[in-house]
Formats: sequence, structure tokens, C-alpha cells
Amino acid sequence: MTRCNLKPIRSEADYEAALAEVERLWGAKAGTREGDRLDVLATLIDAY
Repeated sequence: MTRCNLKPIRSEADYEAALAEVERLWGAKAGTREGDRLDVLATLIDAY
């Protein structure tokens, strides 16, 4: 998963990449670019 483009999680590889990105972003402040990305990734992971 690239840093600038979000996409649906369709495979185990996509899922693992999303989890790695969440780990990197963990603790990001709400309302920031990183915090928004974390929220979206969490939603995608949950939907997967």
C-alpha cells in the first residue's frame, strides 16, 4: 500500500501492508493528515 493512495484491501498482502502502515501511524493526532489516514486504514482493515 503506498503512502499517498488508499485502496480497498483485497488480499492478505494488502492486509499486511495496511497493518504495517497502522503501526507506523499509531498515535497520530486526530484531525491531522496522519490521523485521518489512520482512521481510514482502520476502517478498511475492519471491513476486510
